[in-house]
Amino acid sequence: MSLSQDPAFSALKDYFVCGYKDISNEKYAGASGLHEPDGKAINTSNGAGPHNLQLFVLSSDGTVLTCLPGYWDPNDLVEELRLAGQLNQVWHDPSLSRAQKDQIFSQMHLAHIAQHPPGMVRRSRMQGFDQQYEAKHHLLTSDTIADRKLAAMMTVKGAKPIPGAFKTTDEVMHERMAKRPFVTYANFDVADYSKYGKPKYDKHEDARDDNGQVNKAVARSEPTIGNPSAMNSGGPSPTNIGLRRALMLGLRALR
Repeated sequence: MSLSQDPAFSALKDYFVCGYKDISNEKYAGASGLHEPDGKAINTSNGAGPHNLQLFVLSSDGTVLTCLPGYWDPNDLVEELRLAGQLNQVWHDPSLSRAQKDQIFSQMHLAHIAQHPPGMVRRSRMQGFDQQYEAKHHLLTSDTIADRKLAAMMTVKGAKPIPGAFKTTDEVMHERMAKRPFVTYANFDVADYSKYGKPKYDKHEDARDDNGQVNKAVARSEPTIGNPSAMNSGGPSPTNIGLRRALMLGLRALR
């Protein structure tokens, strides 16, 4: 899991107070297999499982500096923590008006997209089943789609991801955050912010053998947690990120 690996682990330990909130019963939550803290873990793509987990980075007064939906690679997470540290300085700058702070906030989030290294962009490609879900259910409205004509081709059964059809999740995240400058955590619209891809998302980590293959019999018997409507939204789908929203409270800016 991204939080327990360096460089993310050291950054969180040295600069943040960390906590979590269980969102299993929230209406906006997704569904997943039950995944214990000491269970197995595997890597996946950035932004995978946005309904199941949101990583909030907050200022000391509870103002949201950024929010990363789903899983994030530890190296990429640190890139976003650094940005949050810079935004924290803007938020506490007494020489700036609120309007100026909001403008800087939006500009910094949008500018950060171009600063992402190529590896981070590659790790942020939206997975095929999430692309198919967006194309099928939100073709004309989803802000995750870069080219709607190309995205429409994803509605065909068995279609493979088409380059250029969808934005990467790191791009989607910053575009959405740019529209939410310095919102308090209590007023943050989690449901809309984390809305993309399949609501049921499970990678069956604890049902895998030593070779990493899923034991289907074990997977079928695993307990499921989360929003009941998400549990009944369709067949199996590929990722478990757990059903807790991690809250990270910034103490000071990362240097």
